[in-house]
Amino acid sequence: MAKQTRTGKPSPDKSSFTRRVRRYAKVSTTMTGLAARLAGQKYLGLDINKPEHARQLMESLGDLKGPLLKIAQLLATIPEALPKEYVLELQKLQSHAPPMGWSFVRRRMTTELGAGWEKKFRSFEKEAVAAASLGQVHRAVTPEGVEVACKLQYPDMESAVIADLKQLKMTLAVFEQYDRTIATSEIQKEIAARLHEELDYEREARHMQLYGFMLKDEKSVHVPEVVPSLSTDRLLTATWLEGKEMLNFVKAPQAQRNRIALNLFRAWYVPLYGYGVIHGDPHLGNYTVGKDDSINLMDFGCVRVFPARFVEGVITLYRALQSDNVDMAVSAYESWGFKNMSKELIEVLNMWARFLYGPVLDNKVRTIGVVTKGIYGRDVAHKVHQELRKIGGVKLPREFVFMDRAALGLGSVFLHLKSEVNWYKLFNELIEGFDAAALAARQKKALKKYDISPTS
Repeated sequence: MAKQTRTGKPSPDKSSFTRRVRRYAKVSTTMTGLAARLAGQKYLGLDINKPEHARQLMESLGDLKGPLLKIAQLLATIPEALPKEYVLELQKLQSHAPPMGWSFVRRRMTTELGAGWEKKFRSFEKEAVAAASLGQVHRAVTPEGVEVACKLQYPDMESAVIADLKQLKMTLAVFEQYDRTIATSEIQKEIAARLHEELDYEREARHMQLYGFMLKDEKSVHVPEVVPSLSTDRLLTATWLEGKEMLNFVKAPQAQRNRIALNLFRAWYVPLYGYGVIHGDPHLGNYTVGKDDSINLMDFGCVRVFPARFVEGVITLYRALQSDNVDMAVSAYESWGFKNMSKELIEVLNMWARFLYGPVLDNKVRTIGVVTKGIYGRDVAHKVHQELRKIGGVKLPREFVFMDRAALGLGSVFLHLKSEVNWYKLFNELIEGFDAAALAARQKKALKKYDISPTS
């Protein structure tokens, strides 16, 4: 039996299958080329021009809408997951993919809201104001005069996710033959789970409502309000938040940049230490700045819920680093899912932890860190990678993958702002009186309120 769309019209499985086959072909050409070159270098001694090949790869990916673009961005933020030449190029893949044309948009909107959907808006801008890897945003006005943002998913993204994740698995398998330092099985599972969630705009709408609740007392952080009557599982309509891109403020007065950083810090960390929830995609395109230097927080597709024990482990490790308490550090790592904790592995993990926690360990006004060769944390990550290779590698727990990535991503935003803040003071004010049981109770109540299941 043919599948039904929201408008009741049959959607032929054959068409979907054909699009998936085409996607496989496109993605295979791109990713297999990368894997073959790296394998050739390792096993056949072939000399490849990595910078040039990385540039060609980036150009190929830039032509492909969908999850592969997001996967590339994710891999570029996981230290040492790819050779540095590829990381430098993939970091250029910002969320500015060419948008769908108006004829495409009309068909997609008809699928989501039915024939005559235009009558549900006072106005609807034909040109997208933003285009990303999985969808694009149009500005519109409701009949009641409310300005809204309509986030419309590109066609057939489910098939694209299936195709691209299969290619990701193949490519990372080749990387593991090339370099066994980091086992990627949990990275694959985590990326797959989060990508499938990002396709569900009804879930994202609930995430948005959850964030509105968690940040309701933060006067300098704003979250859009969902418009349920104009939303589906592939169309998310929410109130428009006026603001300017973060990059407009990199040359603003120091005091202003510091205020913006403070507001962003609270936008990200209040939900984590209050409810165990993180905004897992902290790049510049997901924030705008209001006239009063407040933060507009957007795009809630990649949200992760951590159990209270994980958040408690974050604080336990912080205390362990403060006091050089090895047993306490081991307890924190084990609570995150690290296994077989040898002395050597603990030392390597602590090296990375001291880098990540560095800003909140120094009780002074300082920048978040430095950029080396275009990458935040590059030198430390390279050293950690070398040491892990010596001791036989490590398997990263799933929960650690996005926590690590999110911390690096947020740090990169602070680096762009060149903010100078006493991060130690901010952090300690936030975790003062932390109680894991109280967090677990708040989290359970909040997730139930918005019908959100804990992250798998």
